[in-house]
Amino acid sequence: MNIHLQNYTFFTKIVLKKIIHPFRTLRNKTFSKLFASQIASLLGDSFIWLGLALISYELNPTQTSSILAFALTMRVLAYIMLSPFSGIVSDHFKRKNILLLTQLIRMLVVGLMPFISAEWQLYVLVFLLNAAAAFYTPTYRAIIPLIVERSEYREANGLSMAVFQLLSVFGPAIAGIFTMWIGVRQLFLVSVAMLFLSYIIIHSIPMDSIQNIISVRKTNLKSSLNSVTKGIHLLFGNKILRFSLSMEFVAAIAGALVLVNTVALVKTSMQLDDSHYGLIMAFFGLGGAITAFLLGSLDKSKTRSVSLISGALLISISVSFANYASFNQLIILWIFAGIGQTLADLPSETLIGENIDVKDQANVYGSHFAFSHLWWFIAYPIAGFLGKAFPDSSFLYGGIMSLFLTVTAILVFKKPFRNKRDYKNSEGALSSIIRKGKK
Repeated sequence: MNIHLQNYTFFTKIVLKKIIHPFRTLRNKTFSKLFASQIASLLGDSFIWLGLALISYELNPTQTSSILAFALTMRVLAYIMLSPFSGIVSDHFKRKNILLLTQLIRMLVVGLMPFISAEWQLYVLVFLLNAAAAFYTPTYRAIIPLIVERSEYREANGLSMAVFQLLSVFGPAIAGIFTMWIGVRQLFLVSVAMLFLSYIIIHSIPMDSIQNIISVRKTNLKSSLNSVTKGIHLLFGNKILRFSLSMEFVAAIAGALVLVNTVALVKTSMQLDDSHYGLIMAFFGLGGAITAFLLGSLDKSKTRSVSLISGALLISISVSFANYASFNQLIILWIFAGIGQTLADLPSETLIGENIDVKDQANVYGSHFAFSHLWWFIAYPIAGFLGKAFPDSSFLYGGIMSLFLTVTAILVFKKPFRNKRDYKNSEGALSSIIRKGKK
């Protein structure tokens, strides 16, 4: 009996240590403030997108899906077109100023959204909103490896992604409650308040804490364009990052099936209502959030290949059975799909911070942000075609496609990891640089 109790106590301590471990990064005052600003900003985003969905219905009840689809296209287009240039902006301006300016632009744009009265106004504002985000998000991600210790970087990145996943699940629910209290168009005023709170928190962070050892440099147009090209080259030139990107593409194909076709599966095939759809998507997001929270503590490998491969396989296999599952079985499948999505997506962020020199990270983060959204830009139409052409087997065919792409990527990109030269991307220099100025 005592032995069983000791084993239970030992196991409990290990589990608690894994749960608590990521929170140690919040001892870093700069990161904790940046993290708090992210929470406020993401909560504001939840109000924005629920408000836009409801305004789309107000503008044209019979074309709501088409309006939202085009709005999402404008969003992704802004990311693809502009985020590769975020590194150039980081070279010319202080990174704190970039965060502040882009948040200010977002506040102004959101402040105009209550007055939308035509579809074209919605599209223009969505593009402008995400044009600012195309510079804000890569800059935010490039700051994290500068302000946390290298040993804590994975936990910091995982904590940041876990909040993103959790708010993607619970944020719309919170926004929905506010809608009942204050109305649709007033949601945007709440969003402005959240973005303003994020702005105030960022403003309270000392400039040197964010900028660290990165110096602002003036460059001409040719040099700036070379920086964009260099960011793309470094992203695809590194074999570890190239493999990670290939797994992200697999996750995008399978993930798009979940986001695009689950509603038809639940409401048409299973003949269930909106609450069941909301519940199933909540489990999908919850699986991803828990995985993001724990992944930095669990996978300490250099290439993260185990996480990447298992994630791609897990989400591909999970979606393959969806057309033939009951609702309760689909809950289990979507939890595993959410876990797989995060395992395949999250490592790229930390791998860039660990494999790319500090002075080039902003350009590479910008390029990665663009290409990761390009994958979804490709994946959404594929999911839509499969859902329309094969409504009773879209997940099966999409899952088979994802599995084929996973195996192909492993055969093409995995073998070069045996070459130790792929690991040497200024790791020693990067470690010593990051440690400077840390408190």
